[in-house]
Amino acid sequence: MRIWDLHPKKLCRNHLLGEHRELHALWVILTKDKKAYAHHPETNRWRGKLKALYLRHEKLVREMKERGYLHQSNLDKRLAKGSHLQREYVDSPERQVKILKNKKCSCQV
Repeated sequence: MRIWDLHPKKLCRNHLLGEHRELHALWVILTKDKKAYAHHPETNRWRGKLKALYLRHEKLVREMKERGYLHQSNLDKRLAKGSHLQREYVDSPERQVKILKNKKCSCQV
């Protein structure tokens, strides 16, 4: 599970759509108190920051629409509570760039 901290424009198709899918899974874990991945580092860093997670989703959606994807899986904005900023990282943004470079995909990093 990974939510990137890089601008969605930099993500290749696979990483953009993969993050969107994982963000929805994370949203359900946090808003419905699901047990799966409840103690995962990525889950823990978003606790108390549902507003920031919601805003990340909106950024992903804008990029998806720019690329011509049809988006129909909105999040419930009423649940977007807590901090609107995310300043905790599992991997720093610099490390995330290195991770993506090593994947040799078409991410623009």
